Amino acid sequence: MAVFAAYTPAIGMREDLSNTIYNIAPTETPVVSSIGKTKATATLHEWQTDTLGAAANTALIEGADAAAFTAVPTVRATNRTQIMGKTVNITGTLDAVDKAGRKTETAYQLAKAGQELKRDIEKSILGNVAPVTGSSSAAPKLASIQTWIRTNYSSVSTGTSGAAPAAPAAPPGSAIRTAGSTGTTAAFTEAALKIVVKKVFEAGGNPTMLVVPPYQKQVVSAFAGIAAQRYAAPSNKQTTIIGGADVYLSDFGVMSVVPDRFMTPDYAPNGEQALVLDPTMLSLATLRPFQSNMLAKNGDAEKHQMLTELTLQVNNEAAHGIVADLTAT
Repeated sequence: MAVFAAYTPAIGMREDLSNTIYNIAPTETPVVSSIGKTKATATLHEWQTDTLGAAANTALIEGADAAAFTAVPTVRATNRTQIMGKTVNITGTLDAVDKAGRKTETAYQLAKAGQELKRDIEKSILGNVAPVTGSSSAAPKLASIQTWIRTNYSSVSTGTSGAAPAAPAAPPGSAIRTAGSTGTTAAFTEAALKIVVKKVFEAGGNPTMLVVPPYQKQVVSAFAGIAAQRYAAPSNKQTTIIGGADVYLSDFGVMSVVPDRFMTPDYAPNGEQALVLDPTMLSLATLRPFQSNMLAKNGDAEKHQMLTELTLQVNNEAAHGIVADLTAT
C-alpha cells in the first residue's frame, strides 16, 4: 500500500516561511547621533569663529593713558549643502499581494531608505571630500570633517604615525587633506594620540570622542596599560577577560573610544585615520529635513523619493584633531 508522505508531491501544503526578516546590516551612526543639530537657510551655510589674543603678562604704569584698542574681526566659515536621496518604485501588484515579514512593500522599502540615508550622512561627514558648489552637471557636496582639521594634525616630524600629512588648504574646509610625500603608513600608537590630544588642549579644545575604524579600535585596546586583563572571580562563576577599551583617560580629560563602521579609507589619501572630536563643536545644519515625496504616477506603480539636504558645521576646527595615515589591515 502506497504511503502519502510529505516528500511526495501534494496539493495544499503551505510554505514554511518565517514572518520575520533578518537584517544585520549596521545602522549605528555614532557621530551623527552625538553632534548638535541646527538649521541652514541657504545652500551656502555660514557661521563665524573667533579666538582670544595670546595670554600675556600685562602690566600698566600707574596713571598712564589707556592703550589704543585694535579690534580683531571674526572669521566667516562656510560649507555647501548636499542633497541626499533614495528612490523607491513599487508596483501595485507587489503592494497588494500577501507578504511575509511586512504589511506593505512601500512602507518597508521607505523605512529601509531612511536607514540607508542616515548611514550615507555618517559616511559623508567623516570623509575627506572637498566642497562642490554644484551645477547642472555636478551635484553639490559638503566639505567633510577631514578637510577642516588643520590646526591639530599628526606629523612625522613630531613623532606621530605615518607620512607627514599636509594640512588642508586655508581656509579650513576648502580642499582635501593630502598624504605625505613618502606615501607610507605606520601603526597607530599611543604616543601619536597623545601629541594630537595635547595640541587640541593647547588650542582650547575639550575633546570627548576618539572615533576610529574597527581595526584601529583594536589597536587602541592594545595600548600599554589597556592590554587584556583577567578579573578574578569566585570559583562558582566564570572569569571575565577584559580585552577592549571603551574609554581613554588622557592627561587632558576622558574620551569615549568609538568604533565607526563607516569610517573607511575610501576617501582618505593614505591609510586610515583617527579623529579626536568635541561633538559640542560640530553640528548637522539641515536645509530640508527628511521627507518622502510621491512622484508623478505614469503606470501601475508608485514612485517615492526620500531625501534630505544638509551640511556639516564645524563650529571651530581647532576643537578637533586627527592622527592620519594609519596602517589598516
